[in-house]
Amino acid sequence: MKVKKVPMRTCVITHEKLEKKDLLRVVRNNEGKVFVDETGRANGRGAYVKKDKNVIEKARASKALEKHLEVKIEDSVYDELISKL
Repeated sequence: MKVKKVPMRTCVITHEKLEKKDLLRVVRNNEGKVFVDETGRANGRGAYVKKDKNVIEKARASKALEKHLEVKIEDSVYDELISKL
């Protein structure tokens, strides 16, 4: 029987390689709108963040997501990430 490959992604804050299901994806689309991608398939530039409140707060403080996505991110996006936990 064939073993199914598990998709691995890297958290932009902790730089840990984790399974895709253990991360949240934040996307900037072509119009510059930033949102949380629940499906993992939305078009645009994406960044993965570990499903951990401390990591999300660190992302807010360090503005690492803003640097990665090259756009200003509203606090509502960080609040939505925390609510998805």
